Amino acid sequence: MLRTLAVATVIAGCLLAGPGRADINAAFGNTVLSRYADGGWVKHWFNPDGTYAAQFSDGRRLSARWSVRGERVCLTHIRPNMLIPRFCTDMIEADVGETWQSRDPLGRRVNNVLIAGRN
Repeated sequence: MLRTLAVATVIAGCLLAGPGRADINAAFGNTVLSRYADGGWVKHWFNPDGTYAAQFSDGRRLSARWSVRGERVCLTHIRPNMLIPRFCTDMIEADVGETWQSRDPLGRRVNNVLIAGRN
């Protein structure tokens, strides 16, 4: 369960707008695909109404609410319930087609790509 939270929240932070801007429009209508070295993956979807969903390669699903707090994005109301009820992370800039590496809250490397459309 902690991996679920870790992946979901790190991607929320890695996808979103550049420093000083709370512009997450690139995420809407698109998919963030995160890949782990072990072959596992997670698909993330952000919606303009503040809802968030994730699907994991093992079939698990996660939902939450997202909001921007300054230069951070936060996930709350995470379902199924996690050990941490809220997680915030710094935002960086990414456009459709861009790839980037990040680390989840447990320190594991994640390779990400923003894919056009809902895949």
